[in-house]
Amino acid sequence: MTNDAAVHAGTHGDQPYADADLLAGHPLVAWGSRAAQRLRRVDRRCPWGLDTAVVVCAFLVLCVPDLVGHPGGPDEIRIDFTHLPLAGTLALQAGLVLPLLYRRRNPTVAFTAILAVFLLQWSLGVWLRADAALLVALYSLVLHGRLRHLPWACAGMAGALGLVAWRFAGAVSTPDALFFLCSTAVAAIALGFAVRIRRAQLAGLRERAARLEIERDQRSRLAAITERARVAREMHDIVGHNLSVIITLADGGAYAVEAAPEQGKQALVLIGDTGRTALGELRRMLGALRERTDSLQLAPQPGVSDLEELFSRIRAAGPHVEYRFNGDPGALDRGLQLMAYRIVQEALTNTLKHAGPHAQAQVSVSVEPGQLRIRVEDSGPPGGAGRLRPPQAEGHGLAGMTERAALYGGTLNAGPGPGTGWTVEAVLDLTPLPEPSGTTT
Repeated sequence: MTNDAAVHAGTHGDQPYADADLLAGHPLVAWGSRAAQRLRRVDRRCPWGLDTAVVVCAFLVLCVPDLVGHPGGPDEIRIDFTHLPLAGTLALQAGLVLPLLYRRRNPTVAFTAILAVFLLQWSLGVWLRADAALLVALYSLVLHGRLRHLPWACAGMAGALGLVAWRFAGAVSTPDALFFLCSTAVAAIALGFAVRIRRAQLAGLRERAARLEIERDQRSRLAAITERARVAREMHDIVGHNLSVIITLADGGAYAVEAAPEQGKQALVLIGDTGRTALGELRRMLGALRERTDSLQLAPQPGVSDLEELFSRIRAAGPHVEYRFNGDPGALDRGLQLMAYRIVQEALTNTLKHAGPHAQAQVSVSVEPGQLRIRVEDSGPPGGAGRLRPPQAEGHGLAGMTERAALYGGTLNAGPGPGTGWTVEAVLDLTPLPEPSGTTT
C-alpha cells in the first residue's frame, strides 16, 4: 500500500470518530445534555417533582382530549364502545394515570394497579387514550423494577392485549391487532432495557474512574513514601558518616592541642575538608530534589573505586583500615557499586562511632559467581564492650543497610564477631533481572 493509500484508508477509518465528534459538538446535542443535567439536579432536590410532572403531562395529553372531545372512540373504527358519564371517565383516567406517581419507587405496584384498571376498562368496552399509561408503566418496570417480576408483567400484558385484540375483532383481524399491540409492548420493554443498560454502564464507568483515582492517589503516596525513604537513607549515610568523622577528629584535636599542636592543626584541616565534602554532597542531593535542574552541576555517585578515599577519611579519624578486593570490578554496574559503597560506609561509621578511634577494621569486597560479598569486621573498643552492642544501637543505619541489600535480592547479617569486635556481612545478587516473557528476538 502506498503512502497516499494508507492516508486515504486512515482517513476513512477515522471517519466514524470524526462524525461522533461533530455530533457531540452539535448545538442541539449540547443543549440536550445541559437540559438533562439540569433535570437530574432538579430531580435530586425534589424527587416527587418529576413524577408529578409526568402525571400532569399524561393528563393534559391523554385525558383532556377524551374529556373535551368524543369519548366513544375513533370514528374510523366501526366498533360500538361504551359511553360512560363524566364521573366514570374521570375515575378510569385517574386509575390509569395516578399510579404513575409511584412508577420509580414501586414500579411493580404501579404497573399492577394500571393493568387492573386497564382490564376493567376494556371489559366494560370503554375506549380511552389514557391506556398509553400502561406502556409507560411497563417501561418503568423494566427500568426501575426487579427483573424477576418482568415475566409476570409480560404474562399480564399479553392477557390485556389479547382482550383489546378481541374487542377489535370486528374491525381488524386478530393477528394484525395482536402484532401491532405486541410491537408497542416490545418497544417499551426494549427502550427500558436500553436505558437500564446505559445507566449501568455509566455507573460502572463512574465507579471505575473513582477506583482509578483512588489507586492513582495510593500510587502517588507510595511513590512519595519510597522517595522519602531513599532520600532519608542517603541523608543518613552522608550526614551520619561525615559527622562521625568530624566529631572524632574534633575530640582528637582537642586532646592534641597542647601535647602536639601540629596534630591539632592537621585535625582542624581534616575537619574542614570533611565538612566541605559533606556540604557539597548535601547541595547536590538537595539540588536534585528541586524542579529546576538546568543549572545543577551533577556528579557521579560513588562506587567501588572511591572506597580508598573513604578509607583515607576513616584513617584520618584514627581507626586503622585494611582493604582487600577480589574479582573484576567491571562486572558491577553503577547501582550495585553505590550499594556496596554505602554499606561499607555505614559499617565503618558504626565502627568509628562504637569502637572508637583506636579500633582496627578489615574490609573485604569479593566478586564471586553470581554474587557480591561484602564483609566489614572491626576489633571493637577496649575492654570488649563491643560484644554487648545491641543491633538497635545502629539507629537507622542497620535498617538502611538491610534495605539496600534487599534491593538487589541480597541479605545482610550484623552481629558480634570473633574476639571483641563486630561483623557486618552482606551478600548481593549479581543475577540480572529476567526479561518479560513476551519479548522476542
